[in-house]
Amino acid sequence: MDNCTLAGGIVGGDNPAHLAAVYPVVEIFNSIQGEGYHAGISSIFIRFGQCNLACEWCDTDFSKWDDMTVIDILGIIAKFPAKNVILTGGEPMLHDLWPLVDCLRKRGKKIAIESNGSIEIPEGLIDWICISPKDQMYPQVPIKQRKGDELKVVYVGQDLSLYDQLKQGFKHHFIQPCYFQNQSVEWNGRNFQATEKLVKENPQWRLSLQTHKWMGVD
Repeated sequence: MDNCTLAGGIVGGDNPAHLAAVYPVVEIFNSIQGEGYHAGISSIFIRFGQCNLACEWCDTDFSKWDDMTVIDILGIIAKFPAKNVILTGGEPMLHDLWPLVDCLRKRGKKIAIESNGSIEIPEGLIDWICISPKDQMYPQVPIKQRKGDELKVVYVGQDLSLYDQLKQGFKHHFIQPCYFQNQSVEWNGRNFQATEKLVKENPQWRLSLQTHKWMGVD
């Protein structure tokens, strides 16, 4: 009963099986969305373990997690006032998200996802779909989610014509300089400059920066 109280109590229509569903969770935290279309908005992040890719610039150890039930997750989320919940990873679409999303929606949350697009997202599951394709690193992995709200490309020097067809399915197009912790300050600086130049030459793209890293927050 304590967990239910933390979660704000059982909401009318809650499915007991949904509340008992288990997910591998790396962390749950309230922060400011630092990048893309919703930069600057208070959001709750649920970071899932497991990924079907292993990008060398990834700053998440998605191989370590705690198994948490939906009621456990709701208990943590209830501590934060933000209405926006971002499902990220790892790769969140490796998991059946319907039970969690159902319970979050019953509590008035808006659901966004950050996915690599290699797994198709069921219609109606997510309110805001952000796809960050990694085919610049994994050309053998097809992008199956071909439409959404936001396309966010991490720039590591690839030709943007790679996305000519994909971007047709998205309303907002962002390009974000890769920040490589393992690279030198000079390398990262050159990549930032190259990305800025690319946006000036290709105005259909909009620059995205990881402002949360500048602020020193998650």
